[in-house]
Amino acid sequence: MIQFDQEKCIGCGLCVRDCLPQVIGIKNEKAYFKADQCFRCGHCIAICPKNAVSMDDYDMRDVLSYQKDQFTIEPERLLNFIKYRRSIRHFLPKQVEREKLLKIIEAGRYTPTASNLQGVSYIVVQENIALVKELTFKRLQEMADQVLQDEAQPEDLKNYARRWMKLSQEYYQEGKDGLFFNAPALVLNIARSPVDAALAASNMELMTFTLGLGCFYCGYFVRAAVNNSEIKEVLGLDQTQEVITCLVIGYPDVRYLRTAPRKKAKISWK
Repeated sequence: MIQFDQEKCIGCGLCVRDCLPQVIGIKNEKAYFKADQCFRCGHCIAICPKNAVSMDDYDMRDVLSYQKDQFTIEPERLLNFIKYRRSIRHFLPKQVEREKLLKIIEAGRYTPTASNLQGVSYIVVQENIALVKELTFKRLQEMADQVLQDEAQPEDLKNYARRWMKLSQEYYQEGKDGLFFNAPALVLNIARSPVDAALAASNMELMTFTLGLGCFYCGYFVRAAVNNSEIKEVLGLDQTQEVITCLVIGYPDVRYLRTAPRKKAKISWK
């Protein structure tokens, strides 16, 4: 529930004006909570000039006061950072510290979600990564067999199946890891909303690179995990939960010297 410190509140109405579900009112020149249709977005906390608002179901120690030098990034610098990021598939044989993984997840935690549901959860795979890898290659081989034995499958899907088969054969015959590239950690986003999970992963990826790490999105693992009871059991998921994104993370063993080109944006101005 929202709580208003009546001694601090000056009744300015900024929280009322900024409240989307309109659950805050002013009475006797003080803010008050009108109805429990609040979705805990925290705008009232962030906008209050007197720091008079709190919520009892959040840890208020997470709330930071705005400081321009700590909270702003120059537009061109941010754009250059985004342009310079690359998907990394060459990793050093070095473990990723838990503190850095927690900071990556923190970037996901503060990503906006629809109706502020905050329904994204995270799984970090390190200790069991060899088992997860084994089960993933096994599943990719099974999927490839199913597709390639069905003549009715479209050619595009068969091309993917041939790739899955090649990856599996290289793994079993040569010990080559062409899927996770011997990275030491995976961070998986779990959510009912694919959009929420994907938006969180995008922020998490950017945080990864600020920490001196590298990563890439592994879509093949996400596909292998769908409805796969063995992988889900290792991850501690039930059959209603699905992996939406998989970030493969480690210390990069490659250094890029410039940005890469991109196609021009297709823009329609109406």
